[in-house]
Amino acid sequence: MADLIAKAAIDRRVKEIIEPVVEGLGFELVRVRMLSGKTTILQVMAERPDGGIEVDDCAKISNEVSAIMDVEDPIADNYALEVSSPGIDRPLTRLKDFDMWNGYEAKLETADLIDGQRRFKGVLAGTEEDEVLITIDQGTIGLKFDWLTDAKLVLSDELIAEMLRARKASGIIDDDQFDEIQTDTSEEE
Repeated sequence: MADLIAKAAIDRRVKEIIEPVVEGLGFELVRVRMLSGKTTILQVMAERPDGGIEVDDCAKISNEVSAIMDVEDPIADNYALEVSSPGIDRPLTRLKDFDMWNGYEAKLETADLIDGQRRFKGVLAGTEEDEVLITIDQGTIGLKFDWLTDAKLVLSDELIAEMLRARKASGIIDDDQFDEIQTDTSEEE
């Protein structure tokens, strides 16, 4: 099965090392990437099994991952470790993500052309066995999870509202700390 959590060989090696540590802390690994640039960054995305993660959680994961990486030392060059949440327009890296975000808009990319295209943008319609279902202009299609090279949610007002609802329901956001949110319902001219 395709591994969207860790694509490159070094990413997969780091995943092998850190996944037991992250899971031992009660979190799930969402993505591991080595990002090259002016500074090399080891990007680790994690979340609780029921979704979400806080800054203190990221710090805890960072400390534990840093310690095991110092011992295992799989990366020859200097790098900066960055531990974060998947964010609102999150990558979809596990088959269960496509069920969890059923009904939301996403962009999917495949390794090979499928009916003349590699990129698909539409509304997620869950999964069926090892296929990701997405509703595009032509209708609902199934793409084998193994075919995917990239997948992420599309940032939308609906997605932001859902994230705010979830944070409020979990007690992270306290209504008393904020003014009432007003929306502009007038039509643009």
